[in-house]
Amino acid sequence: MSDQKIQKTAQKVWVVFSGQADLPWLKIFKPGFRHCFVLLDDGSHWITVDPLSNYTEVLIHKVPHEFNMPLWLKDRGYKILKASLDRKRNSAPWMVFTCVEAVKRVLGLHKRFIFTPWQLYRHLIKSQASHSLSYSDDGSNSKGELAWEV
Repeated sequence: MSDQKIQKTAQKVWVVFSGQADLPWLKIFKPGFRHCFVLLDDGSHWITVDPLSNYTEVLIHKVPHEFNMPLWLKDRGYKILKASLDRKRNSAPWMVFTCVEAVKRVLGLHKRFIFTPWQLYRHLIKSQASHSLSYSDDGSNSKGELAWEV
């Protein structure tokens, strides 16, 4: 596989939101948005980076690459948003390490005032809307969310 193809496929990333709250104090967060983690597609494997309270779990899932992991997670009640990676060289601000901060670091998102999974979800929805209005993933304008039809 060429380096260019690997780089292009390495850009596939989703943020997964969960309502599960194993720690009692997480119940203060919006239902459905009490935890978040990252799902990556490196072109060959499905990888999750799940920042838990006592450790960060990084798993390479032993499923065929053709397996639709985002759909599988969605069917199990998770909210999933496709995201993008930003590899700018500026430093991330100092923040308390939470699942949200860990996800922001994977994405390269340096927004200081995103603290909760719900705030992260709203930010990603807003950036998807502005991103969708400017161009589509395959470079064409086709029917879909936020596409204008003539």
